[in-house]
Amino acid sequence: MASSISNIANSAAAAAKSSTRPANRVGTKSRRGFAAMSPETQRRIASEGGKASHASGRGHRFSAEEARDAGRKGGLVSRRGKTNTSTTK
Repeated sequence: MASSISNIANSAAAAAKSSTRPANRVGTKSRRGFAAMSPETQRRIASEGGKASHASGRGHRFSAEEARDAGRKGGLVSRRGKTNTSTTK
C-alpha cells in the first residue's frame, strides 16, 4: 500500500515537472511578445507607432463631424434599418 502511494506521488511529481516544458503545454497560452511586456512598455511602443504613422502622412485623425457620421452609420448598421417602435407613456 505504501509503495503504491509513493509511486503515485512520484508519477505526479514527474507529470508536474514535465508539464513545464513547452512541448507539453498543449491547450495553454504562453505570454510571448507584446503580451509579455508591461502595460507601460506596450503603451510606449504603440505610441511610437502612431507618431510614425502621422509623421509619414498615413495617419488620420477624425474631426468631430467625421466621428459623428461614423457613429451614426455604425448605429444604423447595428439596428439593420429598424426604427424605434417604443411608445412613450
